[in-house]
Amino acid sequence: MGVDRRTFLKAATTGAGMSLAGFTPTSGEIHSPQPLNDGSHRSEQAAPDVVIVGAGNFGMWTAFYLTRLGANVTVVDKYGPANSRSTSGGETRGVRSSYGGQSTGLLWNRWANEAMKRWTLWDEEWGRQLLPKLFFNTGDLIVRPRMVSYLEDTMADWDTLGVPYELITPDEIRYRWPVIGPEGVGVGLYEPGAGVVRARRAIESVAEVFRKEGGQVTIAAAEMGAREGRQLNELNLDPGEQISAATYIFACGPWFPKVFPELMGQRLRISMGHTFYFATPPGDNRYSYPNLPSYGFPGVTGWPALGRDHRGFRVRTGGRGAEDPDLSDRWIPEEYHARPRQVLADHFPGLVDQPINETRACHYESSVSRNFIIDKHPDFDNVWLAGGGSAESFKQGPVLGEYIARRVMGLDNAPELTEGFRLSEEEFGQPRP
Repeated sequence: MGVDRRTFLKAATTGAGMSLAGFTPTSGEIHSPQPLNDGSHRSEQAAPDVVIVGAGNFGMWTAFYLTRLGANVTVVDKYGPANSRSTSGGETRGVRSSYGGQSTGLLWNRWANEAMKRWTLWDEEWGRQLLPKLFFNTGDLIVRPRMVSYLEDTMADWDTLGVPYELITPDEIRYRWPVIGPEGVGVGLYEPGAGVVRARRAIESVAEVFRKEGGQVTIAAAEMGAREGRQLNELNLDPGEQISAATYIFACGPWFPKVFPELMGQRLRISMGHTFYFATPPGDNRYSYPNLPSYGFPGVTGWPALGRDHRGFRVRTGGRGAEDPDLSDRWIPEEYHARPRQVLADHFPGLVDQPINETRACHYESSVSRNFIIDKHPDFDNVWLAGGGSAESFKQGPVLGEYIARRVMGLDNAPELTEGFRLSEEEFGQPRP
């Protein structure tokens, strides 16, 4: 992410690693259960300081931290926070830090581990107000037929950062979790701190706290309005209204190519992910939390059924290609059901004949660099772009949102990371340098 491994290791070993990762755990204004202020400086008549377009993972967490930093913030979304069409609107998302071999691996590893702590703190703080539990510390088990470089690199990163893990044998896997079938089980890498987040409920919770602390959410379609030179003066809202701010952040997820077709049309690839929730045998809790970890076999991930609603045992396979996120069907046709059934037959044979409780399908947007995009619009001085989640941003939301908020407010404490988050000049379909 603009920082090579040598620089990162040097910073980490000299105590600067936390700052380098883009967050400061000692900043009480962010981590305190109390907001930065009581909102008394805000006025309903005053124009907001920041307008964010998009109420998903990027948008809502950034809005939350901007409010904690003292900004007046309005979030505009055509469907609303945690809606079923959003990438963040699915039932669950995994939170792990196994990024071995990726250029972003060390930073994402550190951010993900900090995010796990923040998910836990969020439950402790807001659970007292009866908001639903979000984070389930399942642990995560990666299984491969043999040792591969991905596992070796992940362990090297964990060793560098002091993250606890276990390298376990097939016999130990069968002993701990006897429901796992023998197919492809040669080595296991277990991360005890990992877990699963209730995705839709998480965004709903962040939006609710954001409102409590003075933020506003507006349901409307937004498009670029009047401009003056390199300044955007307003957004046009459907139907027939305008909203103005000093700063605008577009966090549009898979809608980016529709909002900025020339700029983002070839810089993002949109795909549809498929998730299945299978019923577990009545009275059999071996496939439910906390009796089974989240898991990763080659080409598939998933986790146990979570209480209280117990939607089922989750299997995430591939999906289908790009579709219009406003028009795509969010159910999974039967022609795609064979693959998850084979996953059960190979790895969880006790579930192979169980019915499907429900399916989920959502869009993902991947950047050319496979890195997040946090940068100013090239044509405007007061317009930011935040996206390119590449199927990894949700787990890091509580940290990612603070990083973006600090950048926007001019409080960036990790300038070393800026270059890695720039909007790439490269586009899909071009030969790679």
